[in-house]
Formats: sequence, structure tokens, C-alpha cells
Amino acid sequence: MEMRSVIIREIRPGDNVEVAGLIRVVLVEMGVPKVGTAYADKALDQMFENYDLPRATYFVAEENGKIIGCAGIAQLENYEGNVCELQKMYLVEEARGLGLGTKMMQACLERAGELGFQKVYLETMPYMETAQKLYLKNGFEYIDAPMGNTGHYSCPVWMIKDIG
Repeated sequence: MEMRSVIIREIRPGDNVEVAGLIRVVLVEMGVPKVGTAYADKALDQMFENYDLPRATYFVAEENGKIIGCAGIAQLENYEGNVCELQKMYLVEEARGLGLGTKMMQACLERAGELGFQKVYLETMPYMETAQKLYLKNGFEYIDAPMGNTGHYSCPVWMIKDIG
């Protein structure tokens, strides 16, 4: 699969069903617990509405009319500082390893900067090693405790990047 025809754009209301389906398929494929992770988030079925906020954006990667990836940023929940969270970044299996994850992350980091955030935080799973390599390559560093309170108590790996 070539990446030349991929468009990264902001989510639209009509994307909700496809995005929720993509995220759940990827989570099941990766063996993620359905409790205490994004799988259980009510937000999954209304991603457009949940990111339709002044300091949040959710992007989708579309190829030939099909959504093959997604990622977003929003203010870190239950945290006072000027920190956003890189959220719900997923690619379908055939879209991995082609540089699309980097492009999606760059779109999110760029938007975070435009929105005036100083740091970007994320939470992930220990066995998502490919994702962690991508985060490290893009300037994220491990931290030894969670920030804010996202409700994702099954995600014990925390990382942060300074962008401000």
C-alpha cells in the first residue's frame, strides 16, 4: 500500500462510526484490556463531538475514501498546567511501518503548538514497543508517574515532550 494518496484532515461528524470501528478493531487486535483503556471510553462513538472544543483537534488519515488512521490532542484531563495529551492514535495494520504514524503525530504536535500548549503527554501500554519507538524518535521521554487523571489505569507507560 502506497502512502501517496493519504490525506490527513480534521474529523467530520460523518466519520464517527468508521473511526470508532477502526479504534476498537486495533485495540482488540493488540490484546488491549477492554476496561481501563480507550476501548471503554464512551467518547469513541462521538469522536467529532468530543473534539469539537476550542483547544482540541482530532485528525483522520484517509486513503481512497477509507479511514486508515486517527489521532488527536486535547487538554490533559484533571490537570492544571498548559499540557495537552496525544490521544487515541491508531493505524490499521496495513498502514503501519510506512511513516504515516510520524505524519499523524507531526500534525498533532503542530496543532498543539498553534493552540499554545507547552507540553504534550501520552499514555501507552508496555508491549506497544513499536509505538514507543515512534514516540522516542519524535522527542518524547519517559516519565515515572502519570500526570492528570485520564481514567486509563491500564496504561502504565507515560511519556512527555516539551514543545513550548
